Amino acid sequence: MIILFIIVWGLAAGWIAQLILGEGTNWGQALAIGIGGSLVGGLLGSLLFGDGLELRFSGILGSIIGAVVLLAIVRLIRPSR
Repeated sequence: MIILFIIVWGLAAGWIAQLILGEGTNWGQALAIGIGGSLVGGLLGSLLFGDGLELRFSGILGSIIGAVVLLAIVRLIRPSR
């Protein structure tokens, strides 16, 4: 059940990040960016709040912020069309 929750949470965060950055909806990318963004958001939250370098899943706001950061990095690395 927790795996299904993580997938849905990641998909939602990735989709919102795509909306914020004006990307077209790509559900596979949304899922990967959302789950990765959740981990990035959790890591950034841990660093900001003094917990050290703990890699963990974050809340929805941290997930969205992490997904936006990760998607922006992907946009920089990915060749433009």
